[in-house]
Amino acid sequence: MNLKVIEGRLTETHIGAAVERRAFGEFVGPRGELASYAFGWTTESERHVARLTVGIGAGNPGGASFHAVVFDNEGGYACSLVDEPFERVPEGGPDLTASKARAHEDLPFIWWLVDRVMERDRRAHWMKHWLLGTTSIQTGEVFARTEPILYVSHDADDGLWQLIGASDANPATGRLSHLHHAVAHDLTLLDVLDLEPGESASRTGPEAPWIGKPS
Repeated sequence: MNLKVIEGRLTETHIGAAVERRAFGEFVGPRGELASYAFGWTTESERHVARLTVGIGAGNPGGASFHAVVFDNEGGYACSLVDEPFERVPEGGPDLTASKARAHEDLPFIWWLVDRVMERDRRAHWMKHWLLGTTSIQTGEVFARTEPILYVSHDADDGLWQLIGASDANPATGRLSHLHHAVAHDLTLLDVLDLEPGESASRTGPEAPWIGKPS
């Protein structure tokens, strides 16, 4: 399928101990359909709920901006339309309430587009791991940030993620931590957040490319 999800800017706003992240991007569909999107989440919030805007048809009849919340749904994600606008995006039009969005003829396309963005935008993978509270086990050196992460695996049996540096993994010093925290300190992990169970990736140094393989 010939479509493009083009990652745009990522903003971070510190609010006390929390960080509000917003990611922006553009979408080009297989028939040349254009759309813009934004999604975001705030760390340290009591409820793990993200927000989303998709805009289509700027300046044209039927052009609109759709707004939704994104939340954990039995190990996956689900979306629900809301009234409150989240972001302004270039391809967007008038902000739709939830009821007007449900009545819009292009709503099935919007949900299809959201699924493609969640598949292909690396920041969306980060957001999903935050929503799901994905757990990782890290070597003591990686947890203390005295070594860069050189090996990442997504275990097939228990779904656990492993983050290992240059030193051999020592079960006695391993530490449990949420995966999304590791990404905040090393954005190169964005390239491996879509590993399927049973897959792994390694690199020779913090600036080297990731090379993936079955675990």
